[in-house]
Amino acid sequence: MKVKFSLLVFLMFSIFLKAQSGTPTDFLSKEFHKERRELFRAKMPKNSVAAFFANPVRNRANDVDYVYHQDPNFYYLTGYREPNAVLLIYSDMQTDEKGNTYNEILYVQEKDKRREQWDGVRLGIEGAKTKLGFKTAMNGEDFLNAEIDLKAFDKVFIDGKFKDDYRDTRERIDMLDLVKSFKKKAEYNPELLLPPVVNTFYNYIRETPVEQRSRIVAIIKQYQYRIPALRKDPNIQKYLKASSDELAKDAQKSVILALQAGSNIDISFIPDQMATLREVKTEEELNLLIKAVRISAIGQIEVMKAMKPNMSETEVQGIHEFVYKKYGAEYEGYPSIVGAGNNGCILHYIENNKTKLGNELVLMDLGAEYRGYTADVTRTIPANGKFTPEQKAIYDLVYEAQEAGIAKYVIGESMQAPVQIARKIINEGLAKLGIIDSPDAKHDYFPHGTSHHIGLDVHDPGNYQKFQKNMVVTMEPGIYIPEGSPCDKKWWGIGVRIEDDILVTDGKPINLSGEAPRTTEAIEKMMAKRSILEEFVLPDLDKK
Repeated sequence: MKVKFSLLVFLMFSIFLKAQSGTPTDFLSKEFHKERRELFRAKMPKNSVAAFFANPVRNRANDVDYVYHQDPNFYYLTGYREPNAVLLIYSDMQTDEKGNTYNEILYVQEKDKRREQWDGVRLGIEGAKTKLGFKTAMNGEDFLNAEIDLKAFDKVFIDGKFKDDYRDTRERIDMLDLVKSFKKKAEYNPELLLPPVVNTFYNYIRETPVEQRSRIVAIIKQYQYRIPALRKDPNIQKYLKASSDELAKDAQKSVILALQAGSNIDISFIPDQMATLREVKTEEELNLLIKAVRISAIGQIEVMKAMKPNMSETEVQGIHEFVYKKYGAEYEGYPSIVGAGNNGCILHYIENNKTKLGNELVLMDLGAEYRGYTADVTRTIPANGKFTPEQKAIYDLVYEAQEAGIAKYVIGESMQAPVQIARKIINEGLAKLGIIDSPDAKHDYFPHGTSHHIGLDVHDPGNYQKFQKNMVVTMEPGIYIPEGSPCDKKWWGIGVRIEDDILVTDGKPINLSGEAPRTTEAIEKMMAKRSILEEFVLPDLDKK
């Protein structure tokens, strides 16, 4: 690993030098957010405006809300971490009634001494200007009162259809008010909006000469089996079934008419463009993402040293998350998964309530979120420190598949290549072990893909075409053999997933989470080490 991490030496030390006082200073810079907005604007057609909305506050119970988490696209473009805000980005310079020009406005929640006494300091207008670098910032009330003629724009872009999960809060102006105002200004009618995926393919069809339609037809056929909207759309099906250029031109006209007949609101442009922007990370993003990954890997290491058969799944989860907090990670990137035995065969098991691990394998899929960026790291280890022959056989097969998949993380390679080679190796291995009849046999022991982007989301947006430099993508093959499976009982209850976060470079891929042991031998060796938590013994509350 010393060679692989040579490019990241400074992070090996800086992660341990977290500031001891004050508030964190290593968030993304205002220059980063401004550059992202400029790149987005450069993709916008003339006479268009894009509206981005902060996440609403969501209620947990009664008068208690969930910890607030900003919408990732909103944060990516602004750096603003508060609710009740709207960002407007214009393709062209605008002029207000006083002659001031602008091409973006951030509407923020207003300063309020009473609310800040209870909930914390707000940036307000001046903070948005000085700390976030916005030239033009206003209060949410200004958005409600603004006479913005959204119908005058050729295109008004929003990030998909509104989910309408806004509620009336204690705030004088909240997201419910802001969204309601936008809908009125834009004459928003969801019935006129094409589903994003249909809109995307409509634009492909419109822009592709019918003589070259074979590529688009092939892509639609590839996706329609798992996207019902493509199968149900009559214009797309008409295009697929066209047996001549003339019929294809007729189908293309139908598509163009459908695009023209709708609202000027477009719900596809923002998801498409943000996927392109966010799938390749900048150096500034990588600094934060690598730190999140390393924190998560160290969490796995400490759990390996601390794990004992008498522990509970909840206790294991707590050790991971304690390490995260020790390094200053604000949150977990997603609900932590700690599944012992058969629980490890449940892909998104989050109950984590088994009281004794026993001698089971324990699948641990967790990721720290550091300054907004989340890791996604999985290790599967034996609670007693030693793999049984059956556990080792399945684990080694998953490891072999993962190694072969990681080798495919090179610039220009298809992002489907890792899962294809992993599936081939696992199918052949399961057949050799007698768990399935042949490598071609259908089964549910490996029911998912292997590769997704990580970043501000654990499943970060992307186009999933070919690997590019500075993508960070997971590699996570797995085998899950739940109780009752149609194979020898000795395999029942074995669930193994190994997941690492891979950086695509000019040369070989770098396994950012590779310092957490992955081979059975390395895991057993790490589990034999003494844990610093062995002296951390709490009183027994059940004793009187």
